[in-house]
Amino acid sequence: MIAAQPAPSSTVLTPEDIVRDLRQLPSAPKVLPRLKMLLSDANSSMQEIVGLIRLDLGIAARVLQVANSAFYSKGARCLTVDEAVNRVGYDEVYELVSVAVASQVLVRPLVAYALEADDLWRQSVACAVAAEMIAQHSGQDRNVAYTNGLLHCVGMVAIDEWGLRNSRVLSLRSAGFPRESTEAERAAFGFTQSEAGAALLRHWDFPREMSEPVRWQYAPRASAGYARMACLLYASKWLRTFVCSPASEPPPMPDASQLQLLGLTHAHLKTLGRQLELRMSEISSLLEVPSARH
Repeated sequence: MIAAQPAPSSTVLTPEDIVRDLRQLPSAPKVLPRLKMLLSDANSSMQEIVGLIRLDLGIAARVLQVANSAFYSKGARCLTVDEAVNRVGYDEVYELVSVAVASQVLVRPLVAYALEADDLWRQSVACAVAAEMIAQHSGQDRNVAYTNGLLHCVGMVAIDEWGLRNSRVLSLRSAGFPRESTEAERAAFGFTQSEAGAALLRHWDFPREMSEPVRWQYAPRASAGYARMACLLYASKWLRTFVCSPASEPPPMPDASQLQLLGLTHAHLKTLGRQLELRMSEISSLLEVPSARH
């Protein structure tokens, strides 16, 4: 294994340095073909289009970014994809999705994390759906929880992009839930992808309701004012790992005190894990593009 090269001693990198030049996130190859079909069909409903945008890390982030821009926001923050699409309008959404479809060849794996693009998509969507399920159980905002889950690993994308831009060889392999790649990230940069992800969301003017849970996803109880949503994200990541990284032994359970904030027990979490498996199978079926008729 190639070790991560630490930053030069004369240069102290910050999360803001990592994300400054990242313009947008890649889009998932699974989602784009289906979106292209819907956008080409005059009978497609906006509800169908919004439903697919919610499954795409890159497009969802871009639509939210545009909706929270000075031109559209008029000082009012937008927290969900549904609200963002209504604010931006069909024409702008169509353009954003068209650009993503046109640049589909740019979709690539995260080299630094040895993570394929398809795996990144599956983990992001599984975490988002899990967050929505937990929010429904715990009485939190389902749409905000979903968005936080979908964007929880944007810091990995930012770090990988920085490594490519700067010709840095990085090997930030995951040690599994709950610490994942944090030790390798701290050795290389002095901070983790969660801090880079929060910096990216702040850079894009996302509200603190979204950036702070992402920032504290590895230590949710330490988040002042956002501990409940951060604990929700932590539990969602357990569910994501349970479904996306099957092993002979399930990942270590979250601490009971974290689950208590959500009104959950370990037994509840296992039940949600089985429900998430079914939901991800449904999503995979949804994204199957029918063969063209001859």
